[in-house]
Amino acid sequence: MQIFKFGGASVKDAAGVRNVASILEQVGYSDTLIVISAMGKTTNALEDVIYAYFKDKHILNDSIKVIKDFHYNIIKELFSNENHPVYWKVDGLFAELESFLERNKSPKHSFVYDQVVSFGELLSTTIISQYLNDTGIKNTWIDVRNLIKTDSNYRDGSVNWEETQENITNSVNKSLLNITQGFLGSDANFFTTTLGREGSDYTAAIFAYCLNASSVTIWKDVPGVLNADPRYFEKTQLLHKIPYKEAIELAFYGASVIHPKTLQPLQQKEIPLYVKSFINPTATGSAVCNVAELEPKVPCFILKKGQVMISLSSLDFSFIMEDHISYIFKQLHDAKMKVSVIQNSAISFSVCVDNKFDTLTHLLEKLEAKFRVSVAENVDLYTIRHATEEAIGEVENNKNVLLKQVLKNTVQIIVSNNSEK
Repeated sequence: MQIFKFGGASVKDAAGVRNVASILEQVGYSDTLIVISAMGKTTNALEDVIYAYFKDKHILNDSIKVIKDFHYNIIKELFSNENHPVYWKVDGLFAELESFLERNKSPKHSFVYDQVVSFGELLSTTIISQYLNDTGIKNTWIDVRNLIKTDSNYRDGSVNWEETQENITNSVNKSLLNITQGFLGSDANFFTTTLGREGSDYTAAIFAYCLNASSVTIWKDVPGVLNADPRYFEKTQLLHKIPYKEAIELAFYGASVIHPKTLQPLQQKEIPLYVKSFINPTATGSAVCNVAELEPKVPCFILKKGQVMISLSSLDFSFIMEDHISYIFKQLHDAKMKVSVIQNSAISFSVCVDNKFDTLTHLLEKLEAKFRVSVAENVDLYTIRHATEEAIGEVENNKNVLLKQVLKNTVQIIVSNNSEK
């Protein structure tokens, strides 16, 4: 059995839905399970609904109407029959969403978040399943929440593998084309949960693991995995084959490849993961698989913008010892700072962090109580895997380098944007 995953960009409009049907006809869909994300920017729009629900109920109905209009416009383009069953199915989903918002008593943002954003995937899979059936691609729609079971850690649910394995094994008919939602699961009380970052890719990996799939294919708007982001680097190269470990390393350093949690279950059973273009579906693309090394073995560039570099030194010029480092990491953990680079000497300690949760001010207050602190905000962090002197020179050229760290296979360079204070 093969697993396909289509992300929001691939089903952002009626043309995208038609293209999914075209891809299935071109590459085949026997013994296939398809995982589908919310259409386009629907998740963002549903986050606006959540904001309105908690902060400004005057705009709640308008924020829901935006999502309704978006989906009904797609339906009108795909289905000529105004009495098609897809209308009442979608009507029912919106009624369910509005009912939840009216009767919910929980003040917990994460709980409400999961119950609301889940409608993006429920809507997209309902529409696409109906369209494929109408075009002769017969399929079975599956509510993934009945199969993938998690704990109650809303927005980042941990999978109960034993129960999930049993559910999937007993419920998925391998001889049919199955369509289900990415990103979603449910807890022991059958409240909806979501699987966190890259949740739809992870869903595909969960099904692949439980079904002993032959492969997972993620369909994207790029030809495959590139050695650099073409928005920031020229002359990018397609990576044809990537070892599992290499893909995990690239993801760790911030590359938008595949999240490690997606790769781990695939690696355990050596299930290859293909990244292919939904624009050119017959092209080879990239494969994350059980190979010895990267093919071609070229430098891979990762850029993380808008980072913060914090440099610490002891107030009395004493050594930075284990107790100091322990204190520093506790404060970083409490501030939810993701650390990308660490460098220390006898009397200094530097970290590069992502101020994702806007906790920098509070963190600095804690650190300044024990250390001399200097901060450079809005710095750029370049990571080069399999670096060459030419690749390093390319990054450093005409830039103010604040910190450079060279490891066996990886070079990291922090570059100032003139905002040091």
